[in-house]
Amino acid sequence: MADNKSTTDHDEIRRWAEERGGRPALVVEQQDQPLGLRIEFPEDRGQSDGLLLISWEEFFRKFDEQNLVFLYRDEPWVC
Repeated sequence: MADNKSTTDHDEIRRWAEERGGRPALVVEQQDQPLGLRIEFPEDRGQSDGLLLISWEEFFRKFDEQNLVFLYRDEPWVC
C-alpha cells in the first residue's frame, strides 16, 4: 500500500504533477471568484467546469500566500 506524503517544495510538487500530465489550475465560481488551487490531470480535461489554467508561478504564489501543504501519493488511489 502506498504511503501518503506531504511537501511544500515547489520543485517536488511540479515534478510530481508534470510526470502525471498535471497542470496548475485555479478553481473559480461563476463570478470568476477564486475558490482554491488544483492540479488538472489528463483524465479531467473537458470535464472540469470552473477551472482556470494558471502558470506555475501564479500557482506557487497563491500556494505560499495561503500556507498550503501538498498531499500526494506516488501510487494511484485504490478504492
